[in-house]
Amino acid sequence: MKHKPPKLMTFPKEEPITNTVVTKFMVKHKLEVARYEYLKNMYLGIMDIDYADPKEPWKPDNRLSVNFTKYIVDTFSGYFNGIPIKKTHKDKEILKKLQEFDNLNDMEDEESELAKMACIYGRAFELLYQDEDTQTNVIYNNPENMFMVYDDTIKQEPLFAVRYGYDDDFKLYGEVYTKDTIYALNGTPGFYNMTEQRPNPFDDLPVVEFYFNEERMSIFESVVSLVNAYNKAISEKANDVDYFSDQYLAFMGAEIDEEDAKNIRDNRLINYYDKNQNNQSGSASKVDVKFLEKPDSDSQTENLLDRLTKLIFQTTMVANISDESFGSSSGVSLAYKLQAMSNLALSFQRKFQSSLNSRYKLFCELSTNVSNKDAWKDIEYTFTRNEPKDIKEQADTANVLMGITSQETALSVISVIPDVQAEMEKIKKEEASTAIFDKDKQPSENEPEVPEANKE
Repeated sequence: MKHKPPKLMTFPKEEPITNTVVTKFMVKHKLEVARYEYLKNMYLGIMDIDYADPKEPWKPDNRLSVNFTKYIVDTFSGYFNGIPIKKTHKDKEILKKLQEFDNLNDMEDEESELAKMACIYGRAFELLYQDEDTQTNVIYNNPENMFMVYDDTIKQEPLFAVRYGYDDDFKLYGEVYTKDTIYALNGTPGFYNMTEQRPNPFDDLPVVEFYFNEERMSIFESVVSLVNAYNKAISEKANDVDYFSDQYLAFMGAEIDEEDAKNIRDNRLINYYDKNQNNQSGSASKVDVKFLEKPDSDSQTENLLDRLTKLIFQTTMVANISDESFGSSSGVSLAYKLQAMSNLALSFQRKFQSSLNSRYKLFCELSTNVSNKDAWKDIEYTFTRNEPKDIKEQADTANVLMGITSQETALSVISVIPDVQAEMEKIKKEEASTAIFDKDKQPSENEPEVPEANKE
């Protein structure tokens, strides 16, 4: 089953956002929900093979699925931000406020879930709101029950967002978020009501979209057919094994009764001969007992499975780190194996950082958070790839660079140094203390040196 990636929903900027407008876009969103559910099920291991037509009752009917999709998502998201994103600011007071905001919202886990959702669905949403203590909170939301509409200008800026669901009585509940007002949404299917709930405390729409790429495609959406083909092939292979386990035993030239069949099955002994032959020795030359064998296509199936596996990882650009040859790689060889995934991560990083800017812009808009509403512009983000490091090779490289580049550049290649500036300060302090220690060991100018012969 294939679903087209969703198109960006747009609406004229000058037009009022009415109940009719919201209803129209909810209908459009419901058409996309089937795709989101399909992608989520693939991540959970619920594949097309589970819904295939059943075989005849007497035939083996294995339904095996290899969860490549979960492996791809978890491997890439762990590589992308398994090491949390670091944020810095030149203003220490602003930095302190940002750190408090991040700690309050457990931001490392928040960003990890947003990255994972973006990989699965192609997009994810983050809602900002003020709690009773006027503290800014964030919460991630998947696109199955939330959508955003952009204006139809060339900039395509966020216009409004809707979050909705249904209770056990199929009654609608949810909220509509605009730049000025937050509306409560309620009613029954086909009959929705918008009632003004409260003013929006932010200057902009309090919802941020995090997306994997401009097309809002899942990281594994391009290999859905390959994964389904692999599951079908390996399931048929398991069926073949069952066929071989239940081979038919053929008797030719001899007749057996039900009792004989039981003895053969229980004692695993066959002794038949042709009683009608004149040969007194009981020759069994005309009796043939053998298993009926099915043609073996093992090598063909294995080649197909290997080819599909390679294509799945090549197409998604995610490294198969469980491959045996991967573990023996190091240095430049390892970098080449990770090059495709690194390029993919860099592309996603630009989208992710843009969304982070939108989040912190909303945070800085409130005077209860920071005094400077433009403080978000000076936030610096550091993304660190979670990949194997050869510290010895990095140290050797830094040692060579010491004579060519500045100390800061040389130290920056060593991954175990999180803050190069702080490390340089430590080195200066150590050099200063060592110099003082060496100076104390030197003899005073007024104190003559003791000859070596008299030291004893």
